[in-house]
Amino acid sequence: MTHAEITATLTELFGTTVQAIAPEAWQVDTPTFRLLVLLSEDNSWLRILLPIVPIQEAQSYLPEFLEANFDDTQEVRYALYEGVIWGVFQHNSTTLTPEDFSSAINRLISLHEAGLDEVFNKLIESRIRQIIQAAKQQGQSLQATMQNLERFYAEGLMGEIDQTTEAREQVLAAWQRQLKRLWNES
Repeated sequence: MTHAEITATLTELFGTTVQAIAPEAWQVDTPTFRLLVLLSEDNSWLRILLPIVPIQEAQSYLPEFLEANFDDTQEVRYALYEGVIWGVFQHNSTTLTPEDFSSAINRLISLHEAGLDEVFNKLIESRIRQIIQAAKQQGQSLQATMQNLERFYAEGLMGEIDQTTEAREQVLAAWQRQLKRLWNES
């Protein structure tokens, strides 16, 4: 992609929020994010960067971020730099098409919008699978496992201290849905 194609594609996607901040760098500022597009000094590589979340918020999810890089992120990747988890796309600029460039930007925006939600959900699913595995090793049925969880909530071992009955029932219903969904897979 040429400088002109990069500028045109960014302008098409974002309108007037595109700024050329250097001969080989563009910045897009929106109310929800700042996207950077950088060319290498020799113009052979293009990199798109979008901050996702500070590392302080993401520290406990690093294994899930790395797993997402392997399974879910497609042409973009999560990366860690200067205390921030970034969404990153890197490609040879001479073979990059405007369509692939736009697709990568859209994928990065999706990662940004998801924030910690997807990695948190993967972590929770992993923990539920561990609970199922432990229950099955003890010979428990799905019903007995659910009864144990209800007891843990009733005894205050799980849940919030000031949780209302309605909120507790919603959480238990979510547990039950997840346990049913994953029981035969684990």
